[in-house]
Amino acid sequence: MRTVQVVAHDPTWADAHARAAEELHTLLGPRLVALHAIGSTAVPGLAAKPILDLLGVVADLADADACNAALASLGYEAMGEYGISGRRYFRRDNAQGERTHHLHVFAEGSPHIRRHLAFRDYLRAHPGIALDYGRLKLRLASLHPSDMPAYIAGKDSFVRTIEAQALAWVNALA
Repeated sequence: MRTVQVVAHDPTWADAHARAAEELHTLLGPRLVALHAIGSTAVPGLAAKPILDLLGVVADLADADACNAALASLGYEAMGEYGISGRRYFRRDNAQGERTHHLHVFAEGSPHIRRHLAFRDYLRAHPGIALDYGRLKLRLASLHPSDMPAYIAGKDSFVRTIEAQALAWVNALA
C-alpha cells in the first residue's frame, strides 16, 4: 500500500524534470510534439508529493501507444487511459518501488493539455493560492497518511475551483 507523502518544495525538482524531459525526448524523438513539467513539483514553493508529473503531447494517440515498449525500457508502466478519456498514462517507480514519475500523454488539441498547463501557470503566478493549496495537501496527508483516495477526494473541490479560475485567467490573457 502506498502512503501519502507530501513534502516541502525541493528546488532540485526543476533539474529532475529537465533530466526526465531529455531522456524522453531522446527516446521518443519526433513522436513527441511537446513535453511540459506539470503538477505540484513544477510550481516553485509548492508542497508536493515527491513525484514528477510530465505532460507529453503527440500528434495522435497511436504515437503514444507505439511507444509502450520504449517507455518500458526506461521503467515506465503503461496504464492506458486510467480514468481520463483521450489520455495515455504511464508511471515509473524507482528500484525501491517508490513512485517517482507520472507521464500523461495527450494528442494535440486535447482540452486536458490546456487545463493542466493553465493550472500550473496560475499557481506559479499566484503564490498565495499555491501556498493555500500546499497547506491543504499537507493537512490532508496528515489526516489520511494511508488513504490515497481520501487524500485525493479532500483536494477535489479546491482543485476544481482553481482549475476554473485558471482557465478564466488564461482566457483573459489571450
